[in-house]
Amino acid sequence: MIRRVYEQALKSTSISQVAVATDDTRIYDEVMSFGGFAMMTSPDHQNGTERCAEVLQQLNEDVDVVINIQGDEPFVHPQQIDTMAALFDKKECRIGTLIKECNQMALLEKTSIIKAAVDKNFRALYFSRSVIPHLRNAGTTHTFYKHIGIYGYRPEALREIVKLKPSPLELAESLEQLRWLENGYTVYTALTEYESISIDIPEDLERIQQFL
Repeated sequence: MIRRVYEQALKSTSISQVAVATDDTRIYDEVMSFGGFAMMTSPDHQNGTERCAEVLQQLNEDVDVVINIQGDEPFVHPQQIDTMAALFDKKECRIGTLIKECNQMALLEKTSIIKAAVDKNFRALYFSRSVIPHLRNAGTTHTFYKHIGIYGYRPEALREIVKLKPSPLELAESLEQLRWLENGYTVYTALTEYESISIDIPEDLERIQQFL
């Protein structure tokens, strides 16, 4: 799985370097065995954002944008990465992520599927495990968005947000991006047409067989 994620990332036309950041020697050894680039990081990190910040510090190089791709997303599409990178053509964009249209209510009602609400300029208003918005009035229609867990950060923004303390909304929903919103950061979003399936539990393997 980690090799597939790595090789999919290499196909992106927008990035110059791919690094696997891990605190597990098994993952490190696997990446090195197929000729990839891996870096060992602290086991004390609470999330991938903190791990990315450590990699940025270790590299000590001039970096335009850091893109955080989850290692459990074997179906990440190179175009998704390019779409993420294109967000940063806007000078004002310091943090970005992806969303995808989703109107399957059975899927939206799953708490493992993160939903996003955005403004007319596709800046994030809120992320939730609940269905947002709630359609109170019968006959009302709305385009729902699911969150795709790929993030991009300007280096200075990444260094700032890892210093923030956990926030009330973040603790309530267990979603770290709410910490950024609560502290006044703007999170830009871009639409992707590609589906993304993460492998978190054994049952997800069954979903992948169907997806394939």
